[in-house]
Amino acid sequence: MLSAAYTDVDGCESNPERAFAVNRDGAVNVAQAAKQANARLLFLSSDYVFDGKKTSPYETDDPRNPKSVYGQTKAEAEVRLLELLPECCIARTSWLFGAGGKCFPDTILKLAATRPALDVVYDQRGCPTYTVDLARAVADLCRDNAKGIVHVTNAGECSWFEFAREIVNAAGLPTEVKPVSTQQMARPAPRPAYSVLSPVSAQRWAVEMPGWQDALHRYLKERRI
Repeated sequence: MLSAAYTDVDGCESNPERAFAVNRDGAVNVAQAAKQANARLLFLSSDYVFDGKKTSPYETDDPRNPKSVYGQTKAEAEVRLLELLPECCIARTSWLFGAGGKCFPDTILKLAATRPALDVVYDQRGCPTYTVDLARAVADLCRDNAKGIVHVTNAGECSWFEFAREIVNAAGLPTEVKPVSTQQMARPAPRPAYSVLSPVSAQRWAVEMPGWQDALHRYLKERRI
């Protein structure tokens, strides 16, 4: 399993050389070592390999067309790894959150504790994914010697606005969550407007993921809000 990455999407946009060195070239180095050692490799990739122009969940064979530097680094890494190790497993995931590090729910909770209202984008949709559930799925894929591209996210989809509203409501906070457009909250790196990943590929390997709301409530208990 390869889990090291430069995941600061806006940071990648302003520092592409470092982004490609870590996310693409670093992955290739590990793949070459795995090939020499006759070892298997599982690589974690991202929904950002897609452009977000679809309106139905992305399947594993949909064409890559990343719009950000971060997405480009992951897309190029996927291509190179499949060339070097055709039997490797690429697990694409999205909107990760979990205890012990910076993530969207943690940021929302900290802001909501000090502000009466929060502006959150409503026109980006994806699949929030709890790192605990992802880790279990990855372990299952490794045990089954999975190969090829697999989409692994919690079930269901939402916008960042809907995600934030669920976080605030579940925490029992009075903060108002207001929907705003991506254009109003411009960021250095472009984000896909729609990056929901289809669960079909995971189901082929008997991987069933809980719903994202259930995952969020378990995260909040782990975080001890």
